[in-house]
Amino acid sequence: MTLPPVTTRFAPSPTGYLHLGHARAALFAATQAKEGRFVLRIEDIDQNRCRPEFEAAIYEDLSWLGLTWEQPVRRQSAHMSDYANVIAGLRRQEWVYPCFCTRTDIQREIAQAVSAPHGPDGPLYPGTCRELDEGLARERIAAGDPYALRLRMDEAIEAAGPLTWTDAARGKQTATPDIFGDVVIARKDMPTSYHLACVWDDALQGITLVTRGEDLFAATHIHRLLQRLLGLPTPQYHHHDLLVDAEGKKFSKRDHAPTLRALREAGKTPEDVWLMATA
Repeated sequence: MTLPPVTTRFAPSPTGYLHLGHARAALFAATQAKEGRFVLRIEDIDQNRCRPEFEAAIYEDLSWLGLTWEQPVRRQSAHMSDYANVIAGLRRQEWVYPCFCTRTDIQREIAQAVSAPHGPDGPLYPGTCRELDEGLARERIAAGDPYALRLRMDEAIEAAGPLTWTDAARGKQTATPDIFGDVVIARKDMPTSYHLACVWDDALQGITLVTRGEDLFAATHIHRLLQRLLGLPTPQYHHHDLLVDAEGKKFSKRDHAPTLRALREAGKTPEDVWLMATA
């Protein structure tokens, strides 16, 4: 039986220049697509950190590597109303609630607790605003108070029922999104989170195979839940291993990993970078 063509994507954030780790992710996705579709998406919802020059550099660097992708490129910042509409639907189902806690408030609550459960991102939110009076919440929103929208995790899980997904590297997985607690899916000044925008766009763009680094494996628990709540299809997944430096640390912008621009200026060829990124 002939399998249908695969659609993959590479979805960088333009907050810095692409490095070898990005090259690995892009080349892995493009290679997996084979005769199918390879989609480039710009995940620029964080307008405080994203820069036009970094976006331009993404196109330049990927073209230098010899990659081509579908046009037009979806830029998430141009579709904020899409995500706001999705969030509005979750609010109508009462699966989300406003949280006015600052990071300091949350840290204080956690410090006072006898024991604070931990998830992949650290201590879980203690639920301070979960039962906040609705009228008071509306007043604070109308007054312009900053807030986040958190998912009522227990109720969302009950509504969703059992969830699984398949990872090419690890096989069938059972989703346990409760490990993240009441995760943030939007903020007053940012009408979506990475989780929600990623899930929505993957479905919208017909992505059938999500390829990404194994450091994002845990996020798939949340994504699988959101797919069920939003009535979206579930793609296949392949979380690949990461490139690491001589000390075993993954390449990252924060640690000033060698950028593709720097490698190019140092005389490296696209073929050299292919070998370095796929070793």
